[in-house]
Amino acid sequence: MPSLMRFLTLVAIVGAVGFGAIYALATFVSPRTREMTVTIPAARLKGAPPEAAATVHPKTAGAEAAAESATSTR
Repeated sequence: MPSLMRFLTLVAIVGAVGFGAIYALATFVSPRTREMTVTIPAARLKGAPPEAAATVHPKTAGAEAAAESATSTR
């Protein structure tokens, strides 16, 4: 039983130190704010053609099969 109590005490102390470190970081450290710029390729702004969009990103389970049958009947 004494070894169990020592183990639980050690776990509690380690947990308290960890909690204290996280609390201190959250309280005393403030993040630096800065402006951010992200370049978006022009191809992503245009969007994909409807046929390609149906096969790449199907909205429903049958959209891919419907797109394949539509291209085969044309």
